[in-house]
Formats: sequence, C-alpha cells, structure tokens
Amino acid sequence: MRRRFGALAPVELAPGVPATLVIGYRTAVRILHDPDHFPADPRTWQQSVPPDSPVLPMMEWHPAARYCTGTTHARYREASQAAIDAVDLHALHLTIEQIALSLINAFCQEGAADLVGQYAFPIAFEALNWMVGCSPEIGQRVATGMAARFDTVGAARGMEMLKEALLELVRLKRAEPGADMTSQLIHHPAALDDHELLAQLMSFYGAGIEAQRNLITNTVRLMLTDARFGGDMLSGSMPTRDALDEVLFSDPPMANFCTTYPRQPILIEDTWLPAHQPVVVSLAGCNNDPAIAGGDRSGNRSHLAWSAGPHACPAKSPAYLVVQDAIDQLLDVLPEMRLAVPPEELGWRPGPFHRSLRALPVVFEKCPPVNTDPHGF
Repeated sequence: MRRRFGALAPVELAPGVPATLVIGYRTAVRILHDPDHFPADPRTWQQSVPPDSPVLPMMEWHPAARYCTGTTHARYREASQAAIDAVDLHALHLTIEQIALSLINAFCQEGAADLVGQYAFPIAFEALNWMVGCSPEIGQRVATGMAARFDTVGAARGMEMLKEALLELVRLKRAEPGADMTSQLIHHPAALDDHELLAQLMSFYGAGIEAQRNLITNTVRLMLTDARFGGDMLSGSMPTRDALDEVLFSDPPMANFCTTYPRQPILIEDTWLPAHQPVVVSLAGCNNDPAIAGGDRSGNRSHLAWSAGPHACPAKSPAYLVVQDAIDQLLDVLPEMRLAVPPEELGWRPGPFHRSLRALPVVFEKCPPVNTDPHGF
C-alpha cells in the first residue's frame, strides 16, 4: 500500500463502503490534531450507507465525546473524565489481583488453558464491571453485544442487546447509586440524559473490554514468542511494561480506528479526500511507518495506540494498570508457560477494526491453587 499509494490508501470497510486508510504516521498526527477539518461526526456519511451494512452499528453517531467537537465534545469529555478520575486505582489493583488469582486457580491444575476465553476476556470484563458498577448478568449481555459490533457479524442485533443492557444499568443506578463510574456520570453537573449516558457507557465498554482483552493476549503472545522477552521472563525478570509498549507500537489492540469525516473535499499529501467519507487511521500501519522506524523503542510511547489530539484516550492510567497487573499475576504463577501450538496457527477474529486473537492456547506445569486470601491465611 505504501509503495502504491503513499500515506493515504483507498479501501473498502465493507462491500460498498469506501474509505481512506491513513498509513503514514505524520499524516495521522496532522489529521488527529485538526478536528475543524477532520471532525469525527459521521451523521452526514451514515445517511448514505445501507441500513444493513455490517460496519454501521460500529460507526454510527452517538452522543459521546469521540463523535463530537467543540463545546459538545467538552461536555461529554468532562463528564467521562470525571468518572474515570474517580476510580480508586489502589482498590482497582487489589481487585485485579483477586480476579486474576481466582481465574488462574480455575485452570492451574489442568496444565493447559485458552488465555482468551479463560483469562484475558473475563479479567477485562470483571474489572470493567467493577469500575462501572455493573452486575455480571447485565455485563455479559453488554460484552456479547459489543463483540458482535466489533466482529461485524450479527452487528445490528448485537447493538440492540448492548443498548437494552446498558439502559437497564442506567435505570438501576438512578434508583440505587454507588461508588462507581455510572453513578458518577449520572450525577455529573453535565446532567446527561439516558441516551447520553448510554453513549458514554458504550465508549467505556468498547475500550474497556475489547481493547484491554486484545492488549493482554497480544502482549502475552509476544512474550511467549519473542526471545527478547522470553529469556528474561524465564529468568524471573519480566519486562511487562516494555512488552506492552512494544505491542502498542507493533501490534496494537485496535488496528484501524479513530475515524474522521472531512466537512469538504480536502487535499492532503497530494491526495484529494472526498467530503463526508470515512478517513480511518491505521494505528498499526502508522506505528510501523518506516519513516519513524528504527532504534530501540524501550520506553518510547510516541505510538498512536491511544490516539492523539482532542480524542486521545482519557483512561490510559487504569488501562495500563489492569493490563499490566493481569499479565504480571499470570506470569508470577505460571512463569514457564508456553504456546500449545506454533505461532502461525493462531487465528484472528474477523472485523476491520480490532486485532484480536480467537484463542491463545498455552501449556504449563500443573500447580496447586494459589492462596487468594489478601492476609495470607
């Protein structure tokens, strides 16, 4: 694509849904910092898309910060940021530890596990439910609906399931508020209505389950297949943060995202971009742009995996904590874990947006359950 098109490549997101894929790092940074010319509002575009398009449930407009600009964006962003900032990171760390050890104890005596279904998904799922104040039953419906949106398989039904579950959560929290993100949103001075609350919660769940699950599994996969990390891991020194940053550069959990829609035709890099047609940033493509490649990336966080500009992810701190704690707990208990199949046999879920393993089968020496009592009794 770079040889043929340069920084901007024409693609189809689904049959009959043309878009431009940004694969040049500096071009992406320019676009992401220019919401006046590249707003994230899809409402004009979505009128031209067939109602049964598999990507529409993932891309259609909702009253949330990532779809808006100006004062509307600020209103939603401030409410979401306040809810995120209210999360007790110390309590979250202890919660992740308890969830992780409980999950590990469920398979540590088997000598084998699928780290997607038995570990990465449930730990991201349970951690977010704890932060949002959501019951496992409602959360399961949310997760099923969210997965359908990302996979673009049964996406319309998934969207309906997602909305129904989140609106039920909002009604419950209006009646019985607690120390959680949903209650913080409900009582924020922005005075969000139910539709707006639904949209903010969808953003939380989209990033909190999908991206964190993929980041956990993609990082563990790297640590099990790359000698730079595997050797240190087996010696007891596990550079989890270095591995995380490497994955955020080379194999980000959201491969293509941060979609914008130019208000009018605009010339970028000798390419005319049509008005109201999606411009999708390939986070994977931009991070691996040869123009910025080379050298040791240890500690380098200039990747675009968290996006950039006014729509940059507001939840980096809790996200890093959840993912790093999840990986550290797993490798502390099972340090000699290895892949159960050759790396090239690992399969990936469908969908144009995420970079998500179907399964991550591993084997290890069987071990007894770990004591999960925080006092050691």
